[in-house]
Amino acid sequence: MKFPISITILLCRFARFLLRRLGRGGTNVPGTLALKLRPDILKTLSKDVTIVLVTGTNGKTTITRMIEQCFREAGFSYFTNRSGANMDTGIAAEFVVNSTVRGKCQYPYALIECDELAFRKVSRYANVKYVVVSNIFRDQLDRYGEITHTLTGIFDGIHNIPDATVCLNADCSLSTSLHERLPNKVIFYGLNCPLYKDRVKEVSDAPYCIHCGKAYRYDYVTYGHLGKYFCENCGYRRPEPAVAVEEILSMDADSTTVRLKFPDGEHKVKINLPGGYNVYNAAAAAAVGTAMGLSDETVTAALEHFECGFGRMEKVTINDTDVRMILVKNPAGANQVLSFLYNIEDPAVFVVGLNDRYADGTDISWIWDADFEKLVSMGDRLHRVVVTGIRADEMAMRFKYAGLDPQKIDIIRDYSELLRSVTKEHIPVFIMPTYTAMLSIRELMSREYHIKEFWK
Repeated sequence: MKFPISITILLCRFARFLLRRLGRGGTNVPGTLALKLRPDILKTLSKDVTIVLVTGTNGKTTITRMIEQCFREAGFSYFTNRSGANMDTGIAAEFVVNSTVRGKCQYPYALIECDELAFRKVSRYANVKYVVVSNIFRDQLDRYGEITHTLTGIFDGIHNIPDATVCLNADCSLSTSLHERLPNKVIFYGLNCPLYKDRVKEVSDAPYCIHCGKAYRYDYVTYGHLGKYFCENCGYRRPEPAVAVEEILSMDADSTTVRLKFPDGEHKVKINLPGGYNVYNAAAAAAVGTAMGLSDETVTAALEHFECGFGRMEKVTINDTDVRMILVKNPAGANQVLSFLYNIEDPAVFVVGLNDRYADGTDISWIWDADFEKLVSMGDRLHRVVVTGIRADEMAMRFKYAGLDPQKIDIIRDYSELLRSVTKEHIPVFIMPTYTAMLSIRELMSREYHIKEFWK
């Protein structure tokens, strides 16, 4: 028996109110309650709403925030799960608090970040009109299993919404293969140029053709298995993207400037976020803007005005020191952070917070696949390395095996002491935490240094 929609919404709102008063995000518990009382609540609340959904392994939160800026520039009325609670429970909670008591969503647009595994379930009920798939990498093997399992989950999710327009990363041979088995309209995006002059060493998650099993050849690799790939045996190859970065014009510690091609022309765009992987995120957001009919000018303005989401290259100031927090969860993401650090010219402090809770992934063997050896070549530019978190000892060992000077490596388990210690010399600090470590450190920043709460 279905619980009355009005009572379900009131109960969930009250739960969220209590959690927020206690200083908690209130992002999952209200949604869990809603789905328990009314399993099909998303179907009711998403009726007549244009939903843009972002999924994939890396980059979901940043792409979502970039699209949100597009919405702002276009003057759309919308809501989004800004906290990053991207399971079906978190998504249900956002719909509940943004609907009337009678079950009518108060906004014509919803921008939703969705976990790869939750996508299959969410797409059964939510009225999704546009989907962007960022990429598919090996990630949290204890949750996702083999990479083909993630690919199948995303395929099933898109299969549930055949009328949705899908934006696919042309440079990812795995996600590109989705369009061959689906009737959906597809817009490809990608990079028509190399990303780095000097890349970190990486293990490809997809070295062999998804169709015939022969090794791919590449005109160039951007990172991981992404790039301009082709199979000499069966002919499977990267499609030509409709939205593409044609040239990297400049990169620095705060932004990247590119030449970005749209279907109707090219624009010089300053992406207001550093890191090569964010060039892909910008291209993905531009593809969604193109799919929705937004003007090139609206999209380029959004990329230039965009402010990053919490923990995703988020920059805050603590004790007059610039601190950036960069979430990682797999080798591909870690290697991109290492490439970013390597290209910074000024001295820096590097912090890694390694936890192994369920949300982080209980298998931490991925740290041995990341190219931390690259840090050694930074020399004196790497002023100090600090490790923290539940698995700090294993991370310190990994750094020692990478060849870092043990005198540069500190273990600080208390987060308050950590922030005081790394900011006292006023050298830029880069914190690379896993998910639960990020939440704990970010909550501490809000409480002790008056940085805005992560859900705002």
